Amino acid sequence: MNSVTNIGRNGIQDWIIQRVSAYVLALYTLFLLGFFISTDVDYQTWSALFDQAWVKIFTLLALLSIAGHAWVGLWTVTTDYMKSAGQRLLAQAVVILGVFVYVVWGIQIIWGL
Repeated sequence: MNSVTNIGRNGIQDWIIQRVSAYVLALYTLFLLGFFISTDVDYQTWSALFDQAWVKIFTLLALLSIAGHAWVGLWTVTTDYMKSAGQRLLAQAVVILGVFVYVVWGIQIIWGL
């Protein structure tokens, strides 16, 4: 199925996006879990952690991974289970808008814009 709302040009690219984003999210989760376990977290330590450029970049990568992972997954669900083209397009438009808003909002939070 070819669709203008698909990220990749074929299913293999979508599969790769899913797998790579899952690994990034797993690493980010382990990083945060390790930070919480090894540190007495308060505002100062949390702020100091996110003052580092590499943490901001890693967080941005995780945010973009969430967006890509969610989009590919929800695109797959909507194309598999929503047979009406109009309803499917509306649902995908809502998802695209939601993902876009969360990414922009996340960037504003991460970089303090």
